[in-house]
Amino acid sequence: MNLKKINKGYIIAFATIILVILDQVVKMLVHANLEVGESIPVFSWFNLCYVENPGFAYGMQLGGEWGKIALSLFRIAMIGAIIYGVCKLLKREGVPAGIFAGAVLILAGAIGNVVDCMFYGWMLDTQDAGFLMGDVIDMIHLPLFKWENCPSFLSFLVGQDGYFFGAVFNVADSYISIAVVYLLLFHYKFFK
Repeated sequence: MNLKKINKGYIIAFATIILVILDQVVKMLVHANLEVGESIPVFSWFNLCYVENPGFAYGMQLGGEWGKIALSLFRIAMIGAIIYGVCKLLKREGVPAGIFAGAVLILAGAIGNVVDCMFYGWMLDTQDAGFLMGDVIDMIHLPLFKWENCPSFLSFLVGQDGYFFGAVFNVADSYISIAVVYLLLFHYKFFK
């Protein structure tokens, strides 16, 4: 079988589906094996936690039921925009494969978190919310080092426990973060 003959669109779709499945499997394993709020130290720099995040990055919220619905609809619209952008890129010649790799990671991360919002509100026993109202399951905590005298303008980098990057995040968030850093470092010229 010659991989060069396989349509790039199919490869992108397949890779995205695999990454979304991986994200959802990890979230369901955390849900099945930990209690909400439980934290297990794995290494000195890595904790496995179970947090249900009602908002978006770092637990920020838009406010109330309508804010939650607006956030969910915005996420769905962004997925549509990403898919549209990837389709446009597939028609262009000379687009580096790394651009598509970054797009796959961002798309998989976005879809993984939208699945949580869309279905977890009525699927999971710990949530009683409804369609588009579910909380995102977060589980990765990296207490890298304590930052005692953090300047106030950087306080968003420090969690409640005083550790640098104290936020709890998930696999889908990791996909997006890795893709953004990767694209900025290695493909910034493409976006000019």
